[in-house]
Amino acid sequence: MNFQVQFITHFTETLSYLDSVRIALEGGCRWIQLRMKDAPEDEVRAAAGKALPLCRQYGAVLILDDRVELVRECGADGVHLGLTDMPVAEARRILPRGQFIIGGTANTLEDIRLHASGGADYIGCGPFRFTTTKDPARLAPTLGLEGYRSLMDGMRREGLALPVVGIGGVTAEDMPALAEAGLSGIALSGSILRAEDPVAEMRRVMQIAASIALE
Repeated sequence: MNFQVQFITHFTETLSYLDSVRIALEGGCRWIQLRMKDAPEDEVRAAAGKALPLCRQYGAVLILDDRVELVRECGADGVHLGLTDMPVAEARRILPRGQFIIGGTANTLEDIRLHASGGADYIGCGPFRFTTTKDPARLAPTLGLEGYRSLMDGMRREGLALPVVGIGGVTAEDMPALAEAGLSGIALSGSILRAEDPVAEMRRVMQIAASIALE
């Protein structure tokens, strides 16, 4: 099975959003989500304008978080929408299927059902565990492995075949168990940037993903 790794941008005291994009790409990740939740639109536009050529240089996908209106303007490949962002169905009318990728965040089977009916291409499902890269006030209940297994069972029962990517506090060590639970991939952020050598940690994650794909 192909096990996809997505990187969600973040920043630290020493690393900018764009630095985090470079780290992920140099480490072999080929799916970047530019997430700048509370940044002004001009800042997101400027960052996307610099991130896109980098992603193209490495043959990587660039997804914008939330900013549906900037996707076409910036030349991005699609958008990821949280539960409080524009509904997937509305975004799909603006960004046609086959031309743009749309992902939706989910915490329950009802969320997944809603995104599937709206035309989502994949589900970002979580949080797996507590994460410090997201505002605690916006954090949905943690799922853990049992939560994922339950959701995947529910999707099978309902014939929902969308790829599900685990998000929220995920680390390299979690990947085999998440794949076994039926997930199609993971999204990482903090565990990469907090590593002593972030590029090397990204490479390690990609190697684990490759080994899962061979199983």
